[in-house]
Amino acid sequence: MTQSSSELALITHEGGCHCGKIQWEIEAPAHLQTHTCNCSICALSHYQHLIVPKHRFHLLSGEAELGEYRFGSGLAAHYFCNTCGIKSFYIPRSNPDGVSVHARCLNPATVLSITDTPFDGQNWEKNAASLAHLSKA
Repeated sequence: MTQSSSELALITHEGGCHCGKIQWEIEAPAHLQTHTCNCSICALSHYQHLIVPKHRFHLLSGEAELGEYRFGSGLAAHYFCNTCGIKSFYIPRSNPDGVSVHARCLNPATVLSITDTPFDGQNWEKNAASLAHLSKA
């Protein structure tokens, strides 16, 4: 099944952290394709990945409020709000040319649907290439 051009048209979605200090927007379709990962950090936070190219992510406010966490390879930059602790976006190791926003941190007013696909991050090395196309275009 192919998607129509209206399903692929980009709109602006707003999102951010729980307390509102971190605010951003992305350009993405109204019908979203996300991934829920089972790796150690994503499983604990129930992170629902929506990966977009970096040029389609815009941090609107809160840069001074961002904390950063890196682990393992140190390549992924996990950003969280220093006040409420919510990680609403990060730079993934699988897509260093993109940004993964937490779909649960989006304002739902602009989201028409979400189709979520499980991602086996416990076997990241074997599966990471399947996400590479998400940060292109």
